[in-house]
Amino acid sequence: MRKQVAIIIPTLNAAKTLKNTLDCVAGASEIIVVDGGSADATLEIAAAAGARCLRATPGRGGQLRLGVQAASAPYLLLLHADTTLSPDWDAVLPVGKAGYFRLRFDTPRRAARIIEAVVAWRARFLGLPYGDQGLLLSAELLAWAGCVPDLPLMEDVALVRRLGRRRLQRLGGTALTSAARYERAGYLRRSLRNLFCLTLYFAGMPPAAIKKLYG
Repeated sequence: MRKQVAIIIPTLNAAKTLKNTLDCVAGASEIIVVDGGSADATLEIAAAAGARCLRATPGRGGQLRLGVQAASAPYLLLLHADTTLSPDWDAVLPVGKAGYFRLRFDTPRRAARIIEAVVAWRARFLGLPYGDQGLLLSAELLAWAGCVPDLPLMEDVALVRRLGRRRLQRLGGTALTSAARYERAGYLRRSLRNLFCLTLYFAGMPPAAIKKLYG
């Protein structure tokens, strides 16, 4: 069913991880990489994989939005450049809902398993899957939601809130994502920072200001 899906991947200096991400979605109707000004080999890797490459000003929301506008497939998969999906990612194309995948980190650390459990709870009970879980939905539903918000950060939270919890569906596949940021900052510290940024967003702080804290 991946022949019905356009893959939209925002990038910025993603050369270390992009090839694996592109390989896992090979065979999709379209693969669109929207780059925010990479200084490494990101665009060369994307072009070698046959992806359509677009350039945009940095900012994940704006990059995703541009990619969505350039796509023509009936379904869209919004995917981070450091995330790879299990081979069954396209087993189900959600109807009238946006599907997200179960998050896994690419590390054996116990702290990562704890965060994965918290993420699963947050997505199921609060209706807040994040962008590193991927988001698969019809172009029609995304248009109904007003497309991806043009935000430098929290675009994933803003989008799923527009969709509403009843229109979210956990899919059977797995999203394996990089634990590099958690490894660098420390799992507890990074988790608390993420929660702090989310709280600031819900309190009304502009995403551009939050981005300076997020790093």
